[in-house]
Amino acid sequence: MTDHFVTVRERMVQEQLLCRGISDERVLKVMSEVPRHLFVEDAQRARAYGDHPLPIASDQTISQPFVVAAMTQALHLQGTERVLEIGTGSGYQAAVLSRLCEKVFTVERVHILLSGARKVFDQLHYYNILSRLDDGTMGWQEHAPYDAIIVTAGGPEIPQPLIDQLADPGRMVIPVGEREVQELLLLTKQDGEVAVERLESVRFVSLIGEHGWK
Repeated sequence: MTDHFVTVRERMVQEQLLCRGISDERVLKVMSEVPRHLFVEDAQRARAYGDHPLPIASDQTISQPFVVAAMTQALHLQGTERVLEIGTGSGYQAAVLSRLCEKVFTVERVHILLSGARKVFDQLHYYNILSRLDDGTMGWQEHAPYDAIIVTAGGPEIPQPLIDQLADPGRMVIPVGEREVQELLLLTKQDGEVAVERLESVRFVSLIGEHGWK
């Protein structure tokens, strides 16, 4: 079974990532190694590496592999960063990040999701992931500033607490727009200035919280 998933992950990288512009060698390597099938329910494991999102508990989703890779690549991680993730979900995005940076701080508002993700982190010995049950739109002030921030749910605006907790220099990727569709934005903070670049149209679950959807 393990050999089967290794083969499927390699095919995923070749057919879904490389051909769409994912060129960061470190990101490609990690995507070929992290066992995505462990982050979905047993009934979904056969579809875990398909080119699509999948449902998880509490009406949430695990993003398609390309979206995970694209958001990760946009952060330009070198291995020494402290990264804040808003929306732990299945835990897969945090797992990918944890192989590419020094430490991941991940915040989730749904207990059953955070509990499930923690179990997989422990199973894989991914011990550089710290997690918290809270309103992610408020960030995690205790450990700020963060070299990079990634938001895995779509809100109506960029939460100001996240901008404040981003280091200078720092990079943030976040989907912003309507509930049905958003633009994936790359926010760069440099010398006190904040620049925003639009990457592509995406569709994420809603970012719920004080600075998101109510």
